Amino acid sequence: MRNSWWGVLFLVVIGGLIYLLDAVLMPFIAGMILAYLADPLANRFQRWGMNRPFAVSSVFLVLLVVLVASLLILIPLLVQQLKQLGEAIPGIFNWVENRLAPQVQEWTGYDLTAELTNARETLVENWRDAGGYLAQVLGQIGRSGMAFASWITYVALIPVVTFYLLLDWNRLLANIANLVPRQWADDTFRLARRCDEVLSSFLRGQLLVMLCLGIIYAVGLTLMGLNFGLLIGFVSGLVSIVPFLGFIVGLVIALVVALFQYATWWAVLGVIIVFSIGQMAESVVLQPKLLGDKIGLHPVAVIFAVLAGGNLFGLTGVLLALPVAAVILVLLKEVKVRYQHSELYDENNTEKHAPIIEVSSAEFGRDAPSRDGNSRKDQGESS
Repeated sequence: MRNSWWGVLFLVVIGGLIYLLDAVLMPFIAGMILAYLADPLANRFQRWGMNRPFAVSSVFLVLLVVLVASLLILIPLLVQQLKQLGEAIPGIFNWVENRLAPQVQEWTGYDLTAELTNARETLVENWRDAGGYLAQVLGQIGRSGMAFASWITYVALIPVVTFYLLLDWNRLLANIANLVPRQWADDTFRLARRCDEVLSSFLRGQLLVMLCLGIIYAVGLTLMGLNFGLLIGFVSGLVSIVPFLGFIVGLVIALVVALFQYATWWAVLGVIIVFSIGQMAESVVLQPKLLGDKIGLHPVAVIFAVLAGGNLFGLTGVLLALPVAAVILVLLKEVKVRYQHSELYDENNTEKHAPIIEVSSAEFGRDAPSRDGNSRKDQGESS
């Protein structure tokens, strides 16, 4: 019982520190997440014969090339298409009101005029408000040079923190493992492994699925000559963090643009084919290869975690939302198993707790800590 109270006190202290040090913790939390995501690539470089510093430097070189390519190629195209979209919005509204709405009313008897008027007023109002907010932010930045300098410093710290954390990632895991009480070691390492499976399946797997879907949609729509194809593909891939939502949002937007641009059923068929290819690729190739049979976070849990974390702890809470949600998910499953093996659930059950699964070395993977707290990789290097 005393140990439980110590655990509660520890969580309260951690939550209070996160709340008080929100802005200061942001680059460190972001660096930890990036280091976690990049660690498998650094480990692969090590398996190719590189030492850890050279492997980490190679990872940063790859990330730098990707970032520079994105800034030089994708960002100007996205900005250009956003500008074109802003200029085309009035024409799209007029086309929907004069061409599409009468057809819908003729087929279904439903009048879209009122909804289009409300949508136009809402868009204009929010666009005006967004401009006002942007002006206020820029004015505040101009008046507060210290705040602007702090923000730049925090952003610049992220790659530095990521580099040093990634350099000593295996050693940090071993040191943390050494702090775990020995009587809790088996359960702690087993639950840590499950947390890693949930996080890796979502953070690494789902992000790669989103990237691939965005590329498929953007390339397909651009090849068929659809206006804003790159922008629609980018938005569809980004929204694909929730399964099927990216498909639905992207398909609806692309269909409206295709009808506005071409006004033919062949364009509609082309859009449907592009998104069908994306869904087939996700179901047959992307999900099995990138996610496998790992159980990730439920889409509703993702949305709730991000909103709750942002509301409680700001930007730091948003960064911590998914890791914390993964840990809570694993702990809830553990509580459920133990409850189902207890006398409270079934009085005829003679087991007081769920059977403890002994941890084998293969369960943790290559860099997981062993019972003595050292990672097997470090043991291999020391030998």
